[in-house]
Amino acid sequence: MREYAVRRGWTVAMQVKEVGSGATQRQIREKLLDAARRREIDVVLVWRLDRWGRSVADLLATLQELEHLGVGFVSLTEALDLTTPAGRAMAGLLAVFAAFEREVLGERVRAGLAHARQNGKRLGRPATATMHADRVCKLRRSGLSKSEIARRLNIGRTSVRRILDERT
Repeated sequence: MREYAVRRGWTVAMQVKEVGSGATQRQIREKLLDAARRREIDVVLVWRLDRWGRSVADLLATLQELEHLGVGFVSLTEALDLTTPAGRAMAGLLAVFAAFEREVLGERVRAGLAHARQNGKRLGRPATATMHADRVCKLRRSGLSKSEIARRLNIGRTSVRRILDERT
C-alpha cells in the first residue's frame, strides 16, 4: 500500500493497521472519517472494501460522505479508485446494488410479517395495560386519581387515561 501511495505521489498522513473486529473496527474508521472531516487527509486507501464497510449500504453511505468532503477513496484489491471517472462510475453501480439490497431486505421483512400474521401470530407490543381495564375503571369509580391508579397497577398514566377515554 505504501508503494502504491508513493507511485501516485501521495504523502502518507495517517496509517492504520486494523486488528480485531466489531467496535474496535468502527472506532478506527471513525478516526479516519474525523480526519477527513477536518481536511487532514485527501484520500483513504484500503486493502479491501470489506475492511471499510460491513454492507453495501454502509459502504455507500461512507463513500458518499467522503465524496462530499472531497476525499478520494481507493481499494487496492478490488481496483476501485474513486479519484478517477471509472471509479466514480463503479461507485454509481454500488449505489444501485445498495438500493437493491435495501429493497430485497424490505420485501423479505414484509413477507415474513405477512406469513406470521397468516399463521395467527399476534405482532406488535403486548397489550399489558388493557389487561387491567376493569380494575382501572373500578379504581376510578372509587375516587382515585389517574396517577394513583397508574402507581397501584404499575402501568403508565397515559395507559390509564386511554383506558378511561375508551370506556366513557
